[in-house]
Amino acid sequence: MLPLRYILRLASLCIASLLGGCMEWEYGYTEEFQFKGRGLYIINEGNFQYGNASLSYYDPDTKSVENEVFYRANAMKLGDVAQSMTVRDGIGWVVVNNSHVIFAINLSTAKEVGRITDLTSPRYIHFLSDEKAYITQLWDNRIFIVNPKRFEVTGYIECPRMTMETGSTEQMVQWGKYVNVNCWSYQNRILKIDTTTDKVVGELEVGIQPTSLKLDCNGKLWTITDGGYEDSPYGYEAPTLYCIDAETFTIEKEFHFQKGDAPSELMLNGAGDKIYWINNDIWAMDVDAAHLPTRPFLPYNDTIYYGLTIDPATGDVYIADAIDYQQQGKIYRYSATGELIDEFYTGIIPGAFGWR
Repeated sequence: MLPLRYILRLASLCIASLLGGCMEWEYGYTEEFQFKGRGLYIINEGNFQYGNASLSYYDPDTKSVENEVFYRANAMKLGDVAQSMTVRDGIGWVVVNNSHVIFAINLSTAKEVGRITDLTSPRYIHFLSDEKAYITQLWDNRIFIVNPKRFEVTGYIECPRMTMETGSTEQMVQWGKYVNVNCWSYQNRILKIDTTTDKVVGELEVGIQPTSLKLDCNGKLWTITDGGYEDSPYGYEAPTLYCIDAETFTIEKEFHFQKGDAPSELMLNGAGDKIYWINNDIWAMDVDAAHLPTRPFLPYNDTIYYGLTIDPATGDVYIADAIDYQQQGKIYRYSATGELIDEFYTGIIPGAFGWR
């Protein structure tokens, strides 16, 4: 919810303009934030084509939350479908998918310091240096190369066996000079990119539609597939969790789910030795495990678990609840041992996170 001081500010604006009708918002008026210490940004996706994406900020120490911080700090809407955030050197890079833009914000103030535009349908950004980054795309057979200092596109990486209609690249993790990326929508591959040449130099086939990609403490890549859906033109199969050796780029272990399961949101703890995911319930497994767990870390709560993050310092587990995809979503915070610590409301469809 908006703080009382902001509600009073809006009320005063309405009273001052009674003769002309109540203002929805006074563009140009901004609030000054000064977030200190550790904190968590929540990226609220919003509804497709409604332009109601937003950012929330949560302080784990005080258990206080501020909603609509981007709007309030910048006097403008975040945009249409916020997808992800990457944090680097005090700046949060917020990817807004259907607005074709990435905003750079100061993490202490939530104020915009720059933006990258002219993107197709951006998903994630991965930094190679202060002056070079990759941006994955949906509905594009290219990964964009950008200069973050100048906020401009400088080139492209052509992805093999993709068209503009079937193009889909998602999350990226780096191993040495190589960046690995999972290809999701109507795809079944992990690509290996040489960052010195900006060329795809390897492909690894996995199951249908790998949704996530993470790198653990042992140098192993983890990806989880969703298996497609019934009557999909690309196929439908049981989802699978894969463990891939990053050095040899080969599959080492496979963990098979039941057909009809929908595992997603693969995450690692701060130590990189335990993975978490959503499959109705919240599940957790050591990276050295030989088989899937039989009992969930947290059971299904008759709602829509939509996003997941692990506090890298404490191991606390944060679960995003989309509720009904229309009203304000909710975040549940649990300890590393599964005790409920806090719960709070955010914006519409909370789905991604960024730690500062």
